[in-house]
Amino acid sequence: MRYLHTMLRVRDLDAAITFFCEHLGLTEVRRRDSERGRFTLVFLGTGAEGDHALVELTHNWDEEEEAPISRYFGHLAYQVDDIYAACERLQSGGVVINRPPRDGRMAFVRSPDGHSVELLQAGEPLEPVEPWVSMPNTGSW
Repeated sequence: MRYLHTMLRVRDLDAAITFFCEHLGLTEVRRRDSERGRFTLVFLGTGAEGDHALVELTHNWDEEEEAPISRYFGHLAYQVDDIYAACERLQSGGVVINRPPRDGRMAFVRSPDGHSVELLQAGEPLEPVEPWVSMPNTGSW
């Protein structure tokens, strides 16, 4: 058995791609539009050598009602080389840091559709520093 992907349903495909590609740094691997099914699938990956895991963004063209986000989904998790630099880059791009990396190890943000994304420091935690140490949680994560 081999892990293929995690599917996330999104309301605004452009906003989701901006978040996952421009802010988180994923790249679009492939895309499929289905006129008959009235949906678009966009597969995203890290581009890292040997990392074959993908996130599938599913956009249903005619969906008008907002689907509830269930906490049973959990979250996506990505390892980063520098948790502080990653959070600073996200924050400067307008992304809310819901759970700041106060411990130099872990942070959480949310996609435009409310999907929880965990960022984990590669290797040992970084030394705790401001402004992250004093930053409170914002919303849920």
